[in-house]
Amino acid sequence: MGLTLPGEQPPASGAEHPDHGSLDAADNRTRSSVITARAAHTFEPVGRSVAAARAFVRDTLQGWGFGDVVDDAVVLTSELVTNAVVHAGTAAEVVCLRSGDGVRIEVSDRYPEREIPLQSSGVSMGSPDREGGRGLQLCAALATRWGVEYSPAHKHVWFRLDLPERQVGTRTAGPSVSTELLPLADERVRVAVIQIDSEGAVSAWNDDAQELFGYPAKQIIGKPLTDYAAWPHTPGTSTGIVEALRLSRWEGSYGIRAADGRVVPVYASHLRVRDPQGEPSTVCLLVRDDERAVLATPQRGAAPESGHRSDGQSTDPFETFIGSPAPDDLDGLLQRTVERSRDMLDGDAAFLLLATDDETELEVRATTGLPSARQRFARVPVDTGSGRYGTARMPAVHEDLTAVPGAVPLLNGTGMRSVVTVPLKVEGRLTGSLGVAAEGAGRYSNEEALRLQFAADRIALAVESARLGELERLRRGSLSFLVEASDLLAGTLDRDQTLALMAQMTVPTLATWCAVYTIADTASEPYLSYVLHEDEERIDGLKALLGRIDPPEPVPTPGARIWPAPARAAHEAALEASVRSLDDEPHHLGSGLGSTLTTAGSVGGETVVLPLVARNRVIGMLVLGKPSEDHFRQENLELAEDLSRRAALALDNSRLYSERMAISQSLQRSLLPPDMPEVPGVEVEVIYRAAGEGNEVGGDFYDLFTIPDGAYGFAIGDVCGTGPEAAAVTGLARHALRLLAREGYSGPAVLERLNNAILDEGERSRFLTLLYGELRPQEDGSALLKVVCAGHPLPLRLRQDGSVEAAAEPQPLLGVMDDLELYEQTVRLEPGDVLLCVTDGITERREGSRMLGDDGLAEVLKGCTGLTAGAVAARVMRAVERFAADSPSDDMAILTMRVPEPHRN
Repeated sequence: MGLTLPGEQPPASGAEHPDHGSLDAADNRTRSSVITARAAHTFEPVGRSVAAARAFVRDTLQGWGFGDVVDDAVVLTSELVTNAVVHAGTAAEVVCLRSGDGVRIEVSDRYPEREIPLQSSGVSMGSPDREGGRGLQLCAALATRWGVEYSPAHKHVWFRLDLPERQVGTRTAGPSVSTELLPLADERVRVAVIQIDSEGAVSAWNDDAQELFGYPAKQIIGKPLTDYAAWPHTPGTSTGIVEALRLSRWEGSYGIRAADGRVVPVYASHLRVRDPQGEPSTVCLLVRDDERAVLATPQRGAAPESGHRSDGQSTDPFETFIGSPAPDDLDGLLQRTVERSRDMLDGDAAFLLLATDDETELEVRATTGLPSARQRFARVPVDTGSGRYGTARMPAVHEDLTAVPGAVPLLNGTGMRSVVTVPLKVEGRLTGSLGVAAEGAGRYSNEEALRLQFAADRIALAVESARLGELERLRRGSLSFLVEASDLLAGTLDRDQTLALMAQMTVPTLATWCAVYTIADTASEPYLSYVLHEDEERIDGLKALLGRIDPPEPVPTPGARIWPAPARAAHEAALEASVRSLDDEPHHLGSGLGSTLTTAGSVGGETVVLPLVARNRVIGMLVLGKPSEDHFRQENLELAEDLSRRAALALDNSRLYSERMAISQSLQRSLLPPDMPEVPGVEVEVIYRAAGEGNEVGGDFYDLFTIPDGAYGFAIGDVCGTGPEAAAVTGLARHALRLLAREGYSGPAVLERLNNAILDEGERSRFLTLLYGELRPQEDGSALLKVVCAGHPLPLRLRQDGSVEAAAEPQPLLGVMDDLELYEQTVRLEPGDVLLCVTDGITERREGSRMLGDDGLAEVLKGCTGLTAGAVAARVMRAVERFAADSPSDDMAILTMRVPEPHRN
């Protein structure tokens, strides 16, 4: 085994050498020597076996939870295996034996003719500077006990390391490490202690919480924590904050919206407790996210040797690698996997990527030792080069990444030089990739790749099962999200509201910020129509930034594409603002710079563009963005693509509806009379209400216009039905009346010719009731009217004494018979008299079986004595509206004329 020095005598078989000063202590302690776990491995006589043996011992002891003695065990193993495989030139077998109070490690070789010295022989064991023979010296210096066992075919050198005595109350402890390996923290570590009552409201808020987030206790106590938590929640996946606060124990990361508007990332530990009265509450300990080591201590439970337990039963190799209990969520499982992989190969960093559904890309899902905030959900292609070194489907070892730039895109710019990667496969299908990296070159060989592949095979099925479960939850959430989005988008035809809904549904569910560009027609440039950020204070800065850059190209190709322009423009703006601020005030950074840097941070991450395509035309683009160095999940991009298709159709429908409404309203307004003339000595008032949404004109119409000889023509009519078809007959009647009356025709002649014009319309014709008359003010202050009432509700005359009477007789309606014999009647309105003309929408107003009718209208009119024409019309309309609770279903028109009484001095 190469452990003796020349001239030294071998001891008797089984010689044991206790460490000086340790026997007394050992005798005074009760220790268990029962072997509870065993791990063994044989190493070939090659140089790289020494590093492999070190990694084997380190991984085994860390898995057993013996972190206190790992460093000493690795040093001793390294020296003993070096003597065996380098100096003795034989294979070495390393055996690790675990007991309740320590660990025993045996190193055996096959070189029995070499002699092993006795420590008590008084012979010098050699200089510490010699290359060989240092193993026994180190055993004597570091081990609790050590010894040599001799047999004709083997030599065994063993040493025992007892776990250190821990003071009462010590639960766990770690080995001493160099200062560079300690976690970073601010000069003063602040731990926010927050207590949440059973209703979810803050009941306690300490000084550190005020310092971290800026809220005094009196401002925050009594308010729900959910109002301030920026919870990273995707629909259908993970735990929401409400659920997290009700769990018995929870630990993880989220954000708190501080008093200055920014989100402070925190690492939190929640514990559910109850007071003496049995009332539950939740205690939350929060530190800054980069100080998570203050709260998060790796727990390493004891794990038996792979495949065996102390009771002889077999164990699951997955639990051997992951530890027990295994995390019950995908993110926790992946994070523990990369941490165990890093420790197993003694690496500086580790990462795990999951394959997309089509296996063309890998998505970063867990890292350790790398900037996880920057790399999470980043995507890299499966094939990045040629041969086994460029594919994720084969194990690969890169001894020096500087010699093959870009071979592992995830590690670009991280300082890692050597890396080993292995695939995760289930039934021959690629499901992911696991890698371990180190800052030094040449750290890994094919043997490390083989060990990592064994680990990957242990966890591949569990990872895939958890991934499919997460995917199923995400898809259920996505379906629910899309159903709700479809309902909201279908519930409006307003363009501006549709744009707002599109943005509000994506922020913050799918993205941190969103912008919608619209394209009016094929000849128009994209126009920035709507911008939304989860932090409202950043919307203006984001809008200004996007307004300074060219919009994305309106490419109809489906799917999301990367748009680097916003991040590049934000970076340039921040650089220019920094230089300008330093030139103006070298020792002070102005608020303008702070705003620019804030905006740059908002858009510095991944930005994607999704086309809005409707009816085979690009009508706009939906732009989604993440903050600095952040990436989108593939599932979220697929969900955004589904949403964009629905939003595009809703947006185009709102455009078509707006266009048609504009056309309809323009045509309808053309049917309304222009400004009515003022009639000297007569008050005239009109109220018109068209039935139907968006209709300004229906089947009822009115008009007042000048005719020759100082007279005025007036009309009020009702076309059968409502809506655009009735409005068409309305236009015909109103224009025909004006034309014929101004040609000098009498009232009956005007209506007879209008009757013929309506009949000439054929199938499009509709019958029409019409009250037409000519009004001539008189010199004595009265007014003379000549009226023809063709099937229309009779006009009512209100006298000064409060009496009401019909002012005309009924005659046949228009649009039914060819030959009409109409006549006109003369009515004189004395000062103070009112003439009320209405359509049947007024008289036929119903509430159940009741109807207002002519008599009801007359009763309303009787109470209008002494009122002006406008007041009479308003009172009648108010009475009609109050007659029934339902909205009117028919067009309504009121025309009132009143001869005012002369003024008396």
